[in-house]
Order: sequence, then structure tokens, then C-alpha cells
Amino acid sequence: MARPEPRIGIDLGGTKIEGIVLDADGRECLRRRVPTPQGDYDATLAALVGLVESLEQAVGRHCTVGIGMPGTQSRATGLVKNANSVCLNGRPLHADLERCLGRPLRFANDADCLALSEAIDGAAAGAGTVFGVIVGTGTGGGIVVAGRLLSGPNGIAGEWGHNPLPWPRADELPGALCFCGRQGCIETWLSGPGLARDHRAVAGQEVPAAAIAARAAAGEKAARASLERYADRMARALASVINIIDPDVIVLGGGMSNIDSLYEDVPQRWDAYVFSDRVDTRLVRARHGDSSGVRGAAWLWPVLAGES
Repeated sequence: MARPEPRIGIDLGGTKIEGIVLDADGRECLRRRVPTPQGDYDATLAALVGLVESLEQAVGRHCTVGIGMPGTQSRATGLVKNANSVCLNGRPLHADLERCLGRPLRFANDADCLALSEAIDGAAAGAGTVFGVIVGTGTGGGIVVAGRLLSGPNGIAGEWGHNPLPWPRADELPGALCFCGRQGCIETWLSGPGLARDHRAVAGQEVPAAAIAARAAAGEKAARASLERYADRMARALASVINIIDPDVIVLGGGMSNIDSLYEDVPQRWDAYVFSDRVDTRLVRARHGDSSGVRGAAWLWPVLAGES
């Protein structure tokens, strides 16, 4: 019997493109990173092709290939939509990359890949319904039910970041302008830049999100207040998800997931917003951390192809 093909996963990020090779048992064989060409679609396509070819050359075998990307592919046109890496929008990335590599590929949103990775062998392994969240430079989400990634007829299942912040307070209206063209999206509040913007507006300090978290942990009053507002907004945003899909586990990934206090503060706050007498949903940190996206991309092929 022929050995199963190894799986390549590619995580197409705004600053780097990471590639991984997993064997049939999910063990990592190889990992490589290359910088993402900024604002250049053709150069990004060439970088993706070069990375896949170099990984296959290194392992000496033909591999299946899954791609995690910002945004998603339009079911109507086959073109990329909703990507905050805007040079991808309106371009036929799936078709172009399949043509260049000469094989079928699997694509999914980067947050879908995180959710899939964590549901298969990560912090939510064995859970029936998993909502995976990326909170970093943007805010995205993905849904996995019984080990299967949900995409939906529009390819946007889990895109909670472009809903308005639930139960907004007077001082939160109308909200900051989002890259999608609307105001007050969850992403404008829960992304790293969103936390920094809120801290600047209230405390008058120009401080990046990671530094705000560090200062809050050290007891600085203004930073703690900003982080408390952030936790309440995350609790409201996730409560709306719990009210709709009632997941067993919510997994946080991305840079903001490294704020330790969120895993206690947010569940304490979301009880007030969830339509239930008790909330048993667990909020956990991604076990694979920054590797969840690229690992999930590698798992796309067997999952989307209907294999175990």
C-alpha cells in the first residue's frame, strides 16, 4: 500500500508567509517562512509557488496543499473578497495558484484554519462545536462542528468581526470606521489597533496593545481600565456568538490571545449577556499558538475531501 501523501499547509499573512509539512499522523516534518511582498499580488503569487516547491523539494515527495488566507473566495466570481491584505481583493488567487502549481488546492480563511487546527488536535480536541477566534491586527472567526469546518453558501461562516459591537453604550456610538466601510464593527474594538485606539482616546497615551497589557499586569491604573473595557466588549461580542451557535469551546488565537487575564475576566462578564441560566462554554487559549493557522491549512485537504 502506498504511503499517504504528506500535507503542506500555507499561512498567507500580512507580513510573512509560513509553510509547514505534516506527515499522515499530523507530526511536523518541516517549517519555513518567507516575507510577504507588500501590496504586490504577482510577487505574492510567486512567493507562494516558490515556498510550496521548496517544501516539496526538501521532503522529496508530492504533497497535498492547503492555503489559509485573509478574506475568502467569492462563490459568485471566484475572486478574493474581504481581505485586509487589499492587494488580494478582486484577484483569482485560487485559480492562479492552481494553474501555477498544476494541481487542485484547498483554500480557507485564516480564522477557519485556526478553528480547524484546534478542533482536530489542539485546545478544543474532541469538542462537538468549536468557535475559533483570531484577535490580532484584525478580528476573524471560524466554526467547526463534529470535526467538520463550516463555510456556508457565502463562504463567510464565523465572520463575527464585521458585525456591530453588541449592546453598545452611548460613548461607543457610532464607533470607528472599519476597513469594510462601516462603523463600529467588532474588529474596530477587539483588534490590537482597536485596543490602542481606545486607550489613546481615553487615556491620551499612544501605546501599542501589547504594552497596554503589560502595563495593566503591572498595575497601571489607566492600562487596567482600558483592559477592563476591552474584556467587557469581548464578553458582549462572544455572548452574541454563544446565543447563536452555543459552542462547547471558544478558542482564542492571535496576538491579543496572549493577554492572560481575558480567560478569567471575559467568562465572568459574558453571563450577563448570554440568554441562559448558566454558561458552560469554555474560553481557552490556542494550544498551537501562532502555528494553529498553518497547521489548520495543512488539515484542510483531508477534512474538505471528506477523509478522516
